[in-house]
Amino acid sequence: MAPMGIRLSPLGMAVFCLLGLGVLYHLYSGFLAGRFAFFMLSEPAAGGPETPHGSAPGGAVDLRELLAVSVLAAVRGGEEVKRVREGNVLNAKAKGKTREGAEEQLTSGDLLSNRRMFYLLKGAFPAVQINSEERVDTTDQETVSWDHSIPEDIKQKIQPKEVPAESVTVWIDPLDATQEYTEDLRQYVTTMVCVAVNGKPVIGVIHKPFSSYTAWAMVDGGSNVKARSSYNEKTPRIIVSRSHAGKVKQVARQTFGNKTVIIPAGGAGYKVLALLDVPEKNQEEADVYIHVTYIKKWDICAGNAVLRALGGHMTTLTGEEISYTGSDGNEGGLIASINMNHKALIEKLPDLEKASHK
Repeated sequence: MAPMGIRLSPLGMAVFCLLGLGVLYHLYSGFLAGRFAFFMLSEPAAGGPETPHGSAPGGAVDLRELLAVSVLAAVRGGEEVKRVREGNVLNAKAKGKTREGAEEQLTSGDLLSNRRMFYLLKGAFPAVQINSEERVDTTDQETVSWDHSIPEDIKQKIQPKEVPAESVTVWIDPLDATQEYTEDLRQYVTTMVCVAVNGKPVIGVIHKPFSSYTAWAMVDGGSNVKARSSYNEKTPRIIVSRSHAGKVKQVARQTFGNKTVIIPAGGAGYKVLALLDVPEKNQEEADVYIHVTYIKKWDICAGNAVLRALGGHMTTLTGEEISYTGSDGNEGGLIASINMNHKALIEKLPDLEKASHK
């Protein structure tokens, strides 16, 4: 007797295969969907939001955008400086002494301006190094957003220009002339932002909080400020720190003559503006700015960038260019001028270099 066997009809085979395919579909559909979603998230969608400039190491930074944020940061910081001063809630205290033995003041205006400026810049350009005069308290972090808008005057004068994020260093001074601020000498007070690329200052912003005046400039780009049309090279008006007036006066008058005018003033930002055509009634005018002692780079970087953009110069007293990398201090004093023979000025004032080390 022949063994019994199982015979499957063609219809049964078809049903069996369909069931198998159904099982495989349910097993792998989730996996494939997950891989597809990963692929879509990994690739930026056409027309979708771009990764912010400078958001990752090796990324690019658009200097025009960075200029726009720098102007906004200086203004926002200035609002804090003005609010604290007008409310008379300075909470001033000594934070240490200068190399000359003078006490350095710290106020609520310094701290609040610093917080506003630092976090605005860091939020817009997280990959860029930012150096500030005041310490940033990470426990007091503030979210300050930038809407990516660029003011019309910057759009009209400045073209987009990208540089590697790692080449950029931003120097901010949240309140320049703190001593004068505590004395209510408001005309000297500024907030400043400077952008250096490979150590060279290329963007400078100087904002006067109590008059709402802002000067900005970008090297090989444009500016909203101009140099004055006339300067006196034979008997220049020299602007100096209030504490250095006597030290500079004797040497300057021996060099240029007794008619040389020495202008004591507060704040490095104010002194640079004195060399420019600034529509400010409380802004004094000078031909040369001299500082004869150690000075921090956040005090001078913005002014250096503005002068360079307008064809001027700021060097040490021996004529060396100042690099805005490395340490935060400049040891060699400084001399700044515009539309003058800068080299001749340095050669005429050799004794000031010696004075800078006393």
